Amino acid sequence: MTGTAARHLYLARHGEATPDESALTDAGRRQAVLLGERLRGVPLAAIHHGPLARAEQTARLIGEQLDGVPRRRSEAAGDYLPYLPARDELPPEAADAWTGFLHRFTAEERERGPALAAAALAEFTGTVAGDEPQHELVVTHDFLIGWLVRAALDAPKWRWLGLNHANAALTVIRYSPGRPPAVLLFNDTGHLPAGLRWTGFPQELHV
Repeated sequence: MTGTAARHLYLARHGEATPDESALTDAGRRQAVLLGERLRGVPLAAIHHGPLARAEQTARLIGEQLDGVPRRRSEAAGDYLPYLPARDELPPEAADAWTGFLHRFTAEERERGPALAAAALAEFTGTVAGDEPQHELVVTHDFLIGWLVRAALDAPKWRWLGLNHANAALTVIRYSPGRPPAVLLFNDTGHLPAGLRWTGFPQELHV
């Protein structure tokens, strides 16, 4: 009888992108390489990445630092709104700001996200069949990382909002049989020099 084993899910936001988001900047490419170097000691079974160029390029550069880890494109690892809360779900002090933010997106963007978010939970989370732990990397975007972290913590669905993730930072979630998920790392940038941390974020968020 086949048992179940732990899954270690490594989550990384793509490297810094150009203003039109069509490619990585020089800094973004360096971020990706450094993240790949950090992951050399991890027995990754696969690198999943979203379909957009900035995620694909990041995954490719990470993969070039590793030894034969397969890369797999996944629509579920893309850039989308995972859940749209009703106004009364949100904390009163943040409801105006977050409702305004969400309504900047098109109707199509607001409608397509929840199904992809459900697919991401099915594809990337939970234990794995077999007796050996599995390690997987997902190169994705800010919103999905927030969504998966909030799911691991069993937080309300709206709580993906406000969980900011730096370019090429690392988050790790462990799914163990018989235990709730554990967030082992969140937004770790220890592999990046100071000048490559928190790219794209306002100064008050730099830590």
